[in-house]
Amino acid sequence: MLSKSQISFIKSLHQKKYRKENGIFIIEGIKSIEEFIHSNYQVHSIYYLAQYQSLLPALPANIKLFEVNNAELDKISTLQTPQGILALVNIPEPPLFKPATLKNLFSLVLDGVQDPGNMGTIIRTADWFGFKNIICSNNCVEVYNPKTVQATMGSLSRVNIFYEDLPGILTNFKLPVFGAVLDGKSIYKTDWGNEGLVILGNEGQGITPPVMKLITHPVTIPRIGGAESLNVAISAAILCADISRNLNK
Repeated sequence: MLSKSQISFIKSLHQKKYRKENGIFIIEGIKSIEEFIHSNYQVHSIYYLAQYQSLLPALPANIKLFEVNNAELDKISTLQTPQGILALVNIPEPPLFKPATLKNLFSLVLDGVQDPGNMGTIIRTADWFGFKNIICSNNCVEVYNPKTVQATMGSLSRVNIFYEDLPGILTNFKLPVFGAVLDGKSIYKTDWGNEGLVILGNEGQGITPPVMKLITHPVTIPRIGGAESLNVAISAAILCADISRNLNK
């Protein structure tokens, strides 16, 4: 049985303030937990229903294990329908941003993405297409938000996420800066080259004016139907797919 203090502590991690204060975030689901166990992240503890114990891989000795019942899992889970197993993971030190590491590859740049599900889906998409780095503006949603973590399906363990002042760092880049806008050049007629930064903006407001000024290659996904705009995570997937197709011709 979990103590009241244990339950209270885990529930506090549902909030950004306490995740930051304690340096711990929550992941749920056996597949995601396995991904983090086999990554550079440090899994702090695992809370599981009895039937999930046999599904766990071999674990390092420093991971604490707690068997819980359904009522306890309901209290600590961030999901309406808990997945039977939950883990606490230590938040690592933010990766040191080195512009030189972005040479000879493509990276995504997110300017004010606010929806946790969109952020998580973009991270998962980046992982699928082999994009190793995502640079976020400081006002993007927190990557350790439970909805973001859930949407990444473990891909967060393989993609480097940086939070930076975008105008400040973009000014110093010598890479092509592609920006997804409504009136840019069709992506299907764009010469992507072999490296660059690909900027996607906020769900409602798009790319901010200071960042827009630094775009060297405005691009667009051609519209055929009548929709006003595309979801930012869908846009990211289309852009990543076209860049990947061109790189692998």
